[in-house]
Amino acid sequence: MTGQTSMTQPSSPPPALRLGTRRSALAMAQSGMVAEAVTAATGRRVELVEITTYGDTSREALAQIGGTGVFVSALRDALLAGTIDFAVHSLKDLPTAAPEGLVLAAVPKREDPRDAIVARDGLTLSELLEKADPAHPARIGTGSPRRMAQLHAWARAEGLAIETVPIRGNVDTRIGYVRDGRLDGVILAAAGLSRLGRLAEATEVIDTDVMLPAPGQGALAIECAAGDPVLVAALAALDDAPTRAAVTAERTLLAALEAGCSAPVGALATTPATTHADELELRAVVGTVDGDTVVQLSATGHGAPDELGRGLAARLLAAGAAGLMGERAK
Repeated sequence: MTGQTSMTQPSSPPPALRLGTRRSALAMAQSGMVAEAVTAATGRRVELVEITTYGDTSREALAQIGGTGVFVSALRDALLAGTIDFAVHSLKDLPTAAPEGLVLAAVPKREDPRDAIVARDGLTLSELLEKADPAHPARIGTGSPRRMAQLHAWARAEGLAIETVPIRGNVDTRIGYVRDGRLDGVILAAAGLSRLGRLAEATEVIDTDVMLPAPGQGALAIECAAGDPVLVAALAALDDAPTRAAVTAERTLLAALEAGCSAPVGALATTPATTHADELELRAVVGTVDGDTVVQLSATGHGAPDELGRGLAARLLAAGAAGLMGERAK
């Protein structure tokens, strides 16, 4: 009898995971970082799929087009349609209500959540305003009602002159307004500058006592279809528990206030260095865009970040926060 040798065919590598991302330089940088981390954690190759969102194409101010979800909806549609396997968002752009069929699989470790200023002549925010006068106030560019409210409130408290100028555009466009002299400074997220390797261009990272960031600022959100438990489990390896707890408190507060991503609401949850690891301090601010009226409160709690967020939101509403957010729309 003639023996036969069985030949084992090499198995094909699994297909690449398709990561949906916005086309901006910052979104591509962020998604590239996540792609590398996913490959390291799963051994799967990841390819970027560029998707244009409504927020990328509209030239209107975010407050005019609603803000909430304008950078997210197209990516979510692609997830639900199955044309991408997972998506990366800036968490501050993510609506607080998740659509049916999707899951927030991971929130990686947060970058610096603070805001930064890029100002002329290497000046800090206070130096810039101190050199101005009421007749010629410092002109600061930002498209964020949250930043406008806090800038005006801080300047008023310090007796300094300031004018906020609504702007939009990518990092190059915004910094260009300072370089060509049209503005004295622009406010950007420190995390975005850092991920682009451009944090050195900031003339100051603004202290949170002056300006609280947007809820979730500095954090990324990795979202995928809830019906793919294998991928959900694989992506969960990138989750950072302290970051998720902090942003859960911030975003629960935002949801309880019934405020969108572009509302004049700032919030930051941190773990005090001298306390237990599961304790969070949550600070929040709500104000009118002109900074004339601001409500700022804080609270601490153990082990239940969603309860902490809801509790502080209730206190803010009792102090008149709903009326202040209503002023924004007038």
